[in-house]
Amino acid sequence: MKALNITGERHMAVVDIPEPEIGCDEVLLRMEYVGFCGSDLNTYLGKNPMARLPVIPGHEIGAVIEKTGSDVPDFLKPGMNVTVNPYTNCGKCASCRNGRVNACQYNETLGVQRDGAMRERMAIPWTKIIPAEGLSTKTCAIAEPMSVGFHAVARAEVSDIDTVMVIGCGMVGLGAVIRSARRGATVIAADIDDGKLALAKELGAAHVINNVTEDVHARLDEITGGFFPDVIIEAVGSPATYRMAVDEASFTGRVICIGYAKSEVSFQTKHFVQKELDIRGSRNALPSDFRAVIRYLQENTCPVDKLVSKTTTPDDAEQAIREWSEAPGKVFRILVSF
Repeated sequence: MKALNITGERHMAVVDIPEPEIGCDEVLLRMEYVGFCGSDLNTYLGKNPMARLPVIPGHEIGAVIEKTGSDVPDFLKPGMNVTVNPYTNCGKCASCRNGRVNACQYNETLGVQRDGAMRERMAIPWTKIIPAEGLSTKTCAIAEPMSVGFHAVARAEVSDIDTVMVIGCGMVGLGAVIRSARRGATVIAADIDDGKLALAKELGAAHVINNVTEDVHARLDEITGGFFPDVIIEAVGSPATYRMAVDEASFTGRVICIGYAKSEVSFQTKHFVQKELDIRGSRNALPSDFRAVIRYLQENTCPVDKLVSKTTTPDDAEQAIREWSEAPGKVFRILVSF
């Protein structure tokens, strides 16, 4: 069967691999749509230190159940549209012991530390299958990145009395915008692309700031009446946006870090102390975050077509990801159709 394989820096090929065999506790999935995410792009560019090459990329999945193993519960049936929780957890490390399995010390994410879903069929443990009644497989493929944004909002403990600033309005950042707005917070979206900011406003942001063309500090002062955001969610991963998050957070604010900065970041650490900031990492997502995303998508209010920048085939996938690397700020998601 056909699969995509990243074999080295800027090299992706369509390869033929054996058909999967399922175990008694596994489900055979027929892939229909699999999304490229930022980690796949970085793997292709040779900038993902966590990737183990060669690797089949992909962990944003929209699939159909083809077959179930003998020990799989009967609520999972052939023909169902599903997505997948793509993370592993060891059950033994400190994170797992504390119930935060999304941050397992030994996590292996599909398409990063182990072969992923950019293939025609794949066997998956039934415990990782997330049913998505009423959703198309195309919609299922955006659930995972959105869930990462939802999880960041949970980490921030956002409530209806908060003002939340989300820096970066890619798919993950938009997930944070949506979840914060659904919790009743006043949401400020910041990005360098006006098109992404317009979509953030459509999805619940009360205010938008272009952090290249506008004075971010002055705008936040105006919007918040001098208090500044209670919560800032960093969803870019650059030194400039990390410093912005710390500099612009309110006194006793919460700074939530999703993005991986590719280089060292220097801070005025006096802000950590003077403001008594809570600085929290946010990694992956929990099953509850996936359930919240599925419920949101089932309301059929999400403009899915606006979130999918391009749909391509396995044969044209390398060209699509190369074009993304040349204009990264203009892409939400690229889906590969199988």
